[in-house]
Amino acid sequence: MHPLALFETILLLLTAALVLSVVARRLRMPPAAAYVIGGVALAFAPGAPRFAIDPEFVLVLFMPPLLLSSAYFTVWRDFRANLRPILLLAIGAVIFTTLIVGFVAHALVPALPLAAGFCLGAIVSPPDAVAAKAVLQGLPVPQRLVTVLEGESLVNDASGLMLYRLAAAAALTGAFSWPDAALTFGQLTAGGVAVGAFAALAADAALARLRDSQLIIVTSFLVAYVTYIGAEYVHVSGVLAVVTAGLIMGWRQHELLDAHSRLEAQAVWRTVVFVMEALVFILIGLALRNVVEELGGFGPTLTSALPFALTVTAVVVLARFIWVFPATYLPRLIPSIRKRDPFPPLSVPILVGWAGMRGVVSLAAALALPIGFPGRDFIILTTFVVIAVTVLVQGASLGPLVEWLKPTSPALEGAAHLNEHQARATVYEAALALIARELDAHGQEIHPRLTEEYRRRVFVSRKNHEDREALADVRRAHFEMALAATDAARNELLRLHRAGDIHDTTLHAVEGELDLEEARLRRLSGAGGATH
Repeated sequence: MHPLALFETILLLLTAALVLSVVARRLRMPPAAAYVIGGVALAFAPGAPRFAIDPEFVLVLFMPPLLLSSAYFTVWRDFRANLRPILLLAIGAVIFTTLIVGFVAHALVPALPLAAGFCLGAIVSPPDAVAAKAVLQGLPVPQRLVTVLEGESLVNDASGLMLYRLAAAAALTGAFSWPDAALTFGQLTAGGVAVGAFAALAADAALARLRDSQLIIVTSFLVAYVTYIGAEYVHVSGVLAVVTAGLIMGWRQHELLDAHSRLEAQAVWRTVVFVMEALVFILIGLALRNVVEELGGFGPTLTSALPFALTVTAVVVLARFIWVFPATYLPRLIPSIRKRDPFPPLSVPILVGWAGMRGVVSLAAALALPIGFPGRDFIILTTFVVIAVTVLVQGASLGPLVEWLKPTSPALEGAAHLNEHQARATVYEAALALIARELDAHGQEIHPRLTEEYRRRVFVSRKNHEDREALADVRRAHFEMALAATDAARNELLRLHRAGDIHDTTLHAVEGELDLEEARLRRLSGAGGATH
């Protein structure tokens, strides 16, 4: 494709992402489902350019930043506290699904070697990190359930890809050794974690010396790519390396970054992640055209293979349910585990079983199979069908299922935390204590207005904790007036700029301060990002 045509195609995809996002919000459907449908429509639109997808390029371009972003904002304490269910899903469910799908695929299509069937199972077994995050976002799901599902999706790509490599090698060479496979699996895992930890420590050392937020943001993107590429270069798990680096960097961000750098970095990363997630699912839709062409078009080959692909898809969905229920309840038969982590309601394993959307990692792995690989066409078709069904059917129905089940997840023993009002009162008291220590030579307060401000904050925080409605009217009036004052200040600033009384640099500096103040006021008032 000519460079100009490629640039025009990218612009077309970005425009499609914006339009499909608006459509998804209007129709109240998961954006991921809208992107896939839009990609399919673009693929078969009259005059649409053929967009060849390089699987290795797609993985390297999209996976590192998306994985780093997900891991960076993962709460490490929650991740560690839920390590048992996360690993049972990320490793246990992946291995179980790989085996079940391998045997079923071989039974359905005897010409497909068993090793190639296991390769297909490894490709479709891990739910996708991007899909899970995209579908779960905004749903009223208990935080612990979100932690488990997102934690699973961070780790299971690594286990799925490692099984994929082993099965693909066995299918091509005809040789397979369980001890060698276990050793290789362990080396890939340990090596990925080690590379990720080293990359995070190196990144921390670099970020601690940088003061420019733009350099910090660029460095954070470089960390994602360098960690992934470096790990793959030394033949260890790039996925685990990036996840490990993201978890460590997310834990250390509060000490390393100032407020300004954090605000700017979060804004940039949110935008980039939105664009990448949208493009990933649109590319999945676009890939259907390549899949159909590789199977010789809408002919007998596709028609005869489709029922088998749908059967394997049903097995993929059922295998997850078969694994999830025992994995949820059997460990809790042990009294020590049950005491710390009681039995959850049935809604929890039902949602965990249904929230198994597949995505770009599965598609890229299938497309990366070499020409001549046993059953390659069937594996690619089945992979696309699994992705389409899980994203369009499971993803689109997950919201209504959550509304119907209204899931609750029991908290782990000892997991109680201060609520927001209690936390605010505590931190404001700390600030007030610091101000109170600043006395003049006569023992008088030298910052009376600041002292009074923090005393008021402590009083309001405590009152809100005890009786939120008591100050509701006063609170509402206060923030309405404060936001109105901010609007008046901004209008005056714009008037001065239009009159030529202030320079653009002054406009941007003061406007930035007003924006931060407005964001703070809206956050405290509970208005969130509402506009006025």
